[in-house]
Amino acid sequence: MRHLFFTLLTVSVSIFLSTTMVAQPFDRGEMYSRQDSLRGSNTPERAWWDLRHYRLAVWVYPEKQEIEGVNTITYVVKSDHPGRLQIELQKPMVLEQAVQNGKSLSWDQEGMIYFIQLQDEQPVGSRQELALTFGGKPKKARRAPWDGGFSWTKDDEGNHFIATSNQGEGSSVWWPSKDPPLDEPEEGITEIFTVPQGLVAVGNGRLTKTERDRKNKQVTYTWEVTNPINDYGININIGDYVNWTETYAGEKGDLECSYWALRQNEAEAREQFKQGSMTLEAMEHWFGPYPFYEDTYKLVHVPYLGMEHQSSVTYGNNFGNGYLGRDLSQTGVGLQFDFIIVHESGHEWFANNITHQDVADMWIHESFTNYSESLFVEYHFGKESGWKYVRGTRSNISNDIPIIGPYNVRREGSGDMYYKGGNMLHTIRQIINDDEKWRSILRGLNEDYYHQTVTSQMVEDYIAEKSGEFLEPVFDLYLRDVRVPTFSYRQTPNGTQYRWSNVPQDFIMPLDIMVNGEERRIIPTYRWQMLEDVTWDDELEASVDYYIYQEDQTVR
Repeated sequence: MRHLFFTLLTVSVSIFLSTTMVAQPFDRGEMYSRQDSLRGSNTPERAWWDLRHYRLAVWVYPEKQEIEGVNTITYVVKSDHPGRLQIELQKPMVLEQAVQNGKSLSWDQEGMIYFIQLQDEQPVGSRQELALTFGGKPKKARRAPWDGGFSWTKDDEGNHFIATSNQGEGSSVWWPSKDPPLDEPEEGITEIFTVPQGLVAVGNGRLTKTERDRKNKQVTYTWEVTNPINDYGININIGDYVNWTETYAGEKGDLECSYWALRQNEAEAREQFKQGSMTLEAMEHWFGPYPFYEDTYKLVHVPYLGMEHQSSVTYGNNFGNGYLGRDLSQTGVGLQFDFIIVHESGHEWFANNITHQDVADMWIHESFTNYSESLFVEYHFGKESGWKYVRGTRSNISNDIPIIGPYNVRREGSGDMYYKGGNMLHTIRQIINDDEKWRSILRGLNEDYYHQTVTSQMVEDYIAEKSGEFLEPVFDLYLRDVRVPTFSYRQTPNGTQYRWSNVPQDFIMPLDIMVNGEERRIIPTYRWQMLEDVTWDDELEASVDYYIYQEDQTVR
C-alpha cells in the first residue's frame, strides 16, 4: 500500500458523467541508470539460480538502533552460470562476509548490487547454500510505510516499539536478498529474531520456538513460513505484545488467527480485531480460500499505518473505522469498516498469493485490493453500498501518468493503480454483466495462479478468456493511457448520435445506458453511430457504474 493516498493531500473534485477536458496520451520520457537496470531486471547473475529458502537470523539492538545478522540462502542451479551470483543490500547496511562450503568468497560491488564471486562448481540441478553476514544501522523510515525502513519508537510506558516496512525500497533495505519479485523462495523462510528480554519479536508464519538467554538478557523467537513469500512481505515487529488467538472455520478447514497488540492497547484491539474474521469471510467468498492456512493469519499492531506483510498483516489505524477516521469514498460507507484491516488483509490474495513479476505491474496488487474493499462492503452491507463505495473513490483519481510503469527498472506507475484500477475492475464487471461469472473469475485467478508470480498480460488474458469479452482495448486505455473514455452524444428530432471520444481510434467498449428508465446495451466506437428510436424528447443517461465521462453535445 506504499503510495496509497498521497493524493488525499490534494483531493480534487471528480467530474463524472459531465463535460471534461480532453487528456492526451502520456509520454514518460524518463532516463534510467545502470543501477536501475541491475536492480530491476533479471540479470544473467540472477537468472541461473532458483531461490528456494531463506534462513534469516537477526539480532536487534534497540538502544543503538542497530542490527546484525546472517541470511543463509538455499538455491538450486538452473543453468550454466557466469561465475558470480547477484544479491542486493542497501547502504548504510554493510555486507561483512559471504561463505559457501566453508570458503570465504569475495565480491564486486556496484552501489547496492553485490556480485558474489563463486569458487566451487555449481552443477545444474544441484542444491547450494550461501551464508551472508551483515550488520549496521538500517535506514530509518521517515514516513512509514511510504518511506520505508525501520521504525524505532516507544510506547506510552517507555517500551521499545519497532517495526519494518519496505514495499517500495525492497527487503534489501535491511537484509541481503534476491530482491526482485520474480523469484520467491518456494520453500518459505525461517526467521530467527533475537531481542532484549521483556520484548516480543513477531514475524511471518507460525511461531515454532522461543528461547530465553537469561545470561545475556535476550529472547530468541523462531518463526516458520512454509509457503512461497515475496521479499517485501517479510517483516519483523517488536514490542511489549500480548497475544490471543481464535479459530476461523474457513473454506479449507480451521484457520488459526493470531492477534498481537501492545499491552497498553489490548482492550481496544480485542474489539477492533474482530473485523479480521469478517474480512476473511468476505474475501474467501469472492477470492477463494485464504492462501496460507499452514502459516496462520495474523494482525500485528505496529507504530505506522499498516502493510500487507504475508501472514503478518500489520496494523496502525488507531483502532477505529475508516482510514484514520476518514471515509475515503466520501459517501459515509467507508466508516462502516476498518480500512487497514480490510485493505491489507485483502492483499493476502493479491500481492501475496498472486505476486507481480515486475514492479511496473503493481496494479495487480493494488487495483484488485482496492476493489476488494467494495466487495467486503457488498458482502456484509449489500450491493448498493458496495457499488456506492467504489464510485465514491473516483474523487481521488489523478489521471496523471499510466498505471503500468516502465519495465525492468523497478519503477511503479501512477498511484491511480488504487482508485482508477478498482474502478476499471468495477467497469469490467458491468461489461461481463454476470455476477457469478465475475466471482468465478476472481476465484479462478487465485486458484489457477496459486502461489505464483504473474505479469499484467497474464492477468489481462485470463480475465478476457474466462469472460468471453474483448477486453484488450479496455485494459490498454485504463492501464497504459491517462485518458478516460468519454461517452459523447447528441440528440436530434430524428435520432441520437453517439460515440466514444478521448480514446484511440480503435477503442471499443460496451456501455449500458438508460433510455426513459429502461436499460439497454450499446457498443460505441470512435465513429459516430445512430440510435434512430431515441430522439431529443427521450431521457438518456449512461450507467454510473462505468468509470467514464459523459458529454452531452445536444444543441436545441
